[in-house]
Amino acid sequence: MSAQLLRYALDLGYRTVLVEPDPTKLAPTEHADGTVSTVDAAGLDGNTDVVVCDHHRGELGAVLRDALAGQTRWIGLMGNPRHEGPHIKALRDLGVADDEIARVHRPIGLNIGSRTPAEIAVATLAGLIADRNTRPGGFEF
Repeated sequence: MSAQLLRYALDLGYRTVLVEPDPTKLAPTEHADGTVSTVDAAGLDGNTDVVVCDHHRGELGAVLRDALAGQTRWIGLMGNPRHEGPHIKALRDLGVADDEIARVHRPIGLNIGSRTPAEIAVATLAGLIADRNTRPGGFEF
């Protein structure tokens, strides 16, 4: 799913950086402006949107903690909205305050019934565009 998200985001004019904490999986991708191993190396600023695609990773808490500590506009984590996200326990275990944990959006993207990786990427980016433009998304104007 991250490949589609990176490709479409690049087409939309986003600066895209893939953060891969596992050095054995760290490889450049043609759809990102860069591939780095830490959130700090990604160069976060007040215009940065962070999307976490894999909520089953052991590094989840540390990656989100670092993203929350950096200057980020928006942070979101993919996952099933019917279950508490694993990020909550991971962040609490690292001592992150509940008000900071609440900054992590889950689920993310517009509710368009996405099933495939490409559809999920489109819904995610549409949600980011709507949020950046202070719009609710959907068909109501």
